[in-house]
Amino acid sequence: MRTVGITGGTGFIGSYLTQLLEKNNYRVIVFTHSFRNKVGSENISYAYWDPARSECDIDALQKVGAMIHLAGEGIADKRWTDKRKQEITQSRVQTTNFLVRLLTKKAIHCKTLISASAIGFYGPDRQGFIPFKEDSASYNDFLANVCALWEAAAEKAEHSLRTIILRFGIVMGKEKGAFAEFVKPTSFGIAPILGSGKQVMSWIHVNDLANMILFALENEKLQGIYNAVAPYPITQKQLMRSIAKIKSGIIIPVPVPAFLLNLMLGEMSTELLKSCTVSADKIQQAGFSFQYGNIDKAVKAILGK
Repeated sequence: MRTVGITGGTGFIGSYLTQLLEKNNYRVIVFTHSFRNKVGSENISYAYWDPARSECDIDALQKVGAMIHLAGEGIADKRWTDKRKQEITQSRVQTTNFLVRLLTKKAIHCKTLISASAIGFYGPDRQGFIPFKEDSASYNDFLANVCALWEAAAEKAEHSLRTIILRFGIVMGKEKGAFAEFVKPTSFGIAPILGSGKQVMSWIHVNDLANMILFALENEKLQGIYNAVAPYPITQKQLMRSIAKIKSGIIIPVPVPAFLLNLMLGEMSTELLKSCTVSADKIQQAGFSFQYGNIDKAVKAILGK
């Protein structure tokens, strides 16, 4: 039975992935700084690590044959103050630098690193709305610069490990993430339309994302950068229409002007209002099949309809 390590394994995506790996006969070690409060199972255990203190359970690390790196402060959890920006950056760049040093020097059995990134790397759509592919240039704003530094840190492992970087789109799932926030107001009969509502969202169902990570883990020819997005991007207005249609009942669209979002969220509002059209062609050509490529199918699954 192969042993896989996960950082960020107690979070939204990591929890799905841990369950999927266990079902597929992997032993999972979740690296976390709060491991003492975690109860594992026969094939899921918890090990201590704290990148801020440069501390890690080396005995546990030496058991892993692959590492999946998901750790990082939530992008949308708090307003982007200067302090929060620093936390977001450090939790990705410094943490990844620390992990790569450990893997290349201490993890003698580890052969693969799968590291998260984000489609924020690309910034907003350029003129012509040609979908971004993996070889598209990075943008120059806060989130794009964080992604570029994050990926550069992971790429330092390439000389020692098979390294795969997945640029996550907007992850859709029931418990947490963007979808949960979009669906909340519909319980009160309203569907917020942010700005024009025409901004393109490149998204992925959390189950598809977990399966894509498993696909990358098991396909040894896979390496380099891949977009982790569904094949059919949607607009924010289309998402709200899909939620309203599948929930049924009376749900009234309510415009939320851009200036109001800016007052509420500051710089972070640009991420809600920008279009970012991203291609899934490369991962599909590698052989990955999406279970939830269509937004209506994804929304039905999330809402249990």
